[in-house]
Amino acid sequence: MPGLRLASESENNVTKKKRYVVCFEQDESGTWIAWVPSVRGCHTQGRSLHQARTRIREALSLFVSDAWTAELTERIKLPAAIRQAVRRGTVARDRAERAARDAQQAVAVTAQELVDAGYSLRDAAALLELSHQRIAQILEAHPRSSRRGR
Repeated sequence: MPGLRLASESENNVTKKKRYVVCFEQDESGTWIAWVPSVRGCHTQGRSLHQARTRIREALSLFVSDAWTAELTERIKLPAAIRQAVRRGTVARDRAERAARDAQQAVAVTAQELVDAGYSLRDAAALLELSHQRIAQILEAHPRSSRRGR
């Protein structure tokens, strides 16, 4: 038909999120400076990192139409010693979260084993140094099949 053409994939509502790299650096007065290297003139500042993060999207919206939906990749410039300290902290937090999940799983398995062996919820709680209400919650949240393959 004249005047009729098929829409290409790019013309459909299939759009990829645009990505921008955002750099953050604290100046000598403690103010956070934020800029988008790929967008000339796009920069802002904030009293806190949070404020700079919010404001950079606002600044970006003055230059591009997709600022509110774009994916921002952050590059935070820190002194080497601080960067290492932050890394140690995040690694320690991740390790602690893994250990907490493992401990939760072990307590759930043990609670079920105690109940299966004939101990009451109160006795299982006393042995595990938890409240009987917590034991009931644990047993309810961790069905036997996901813990022990029964």
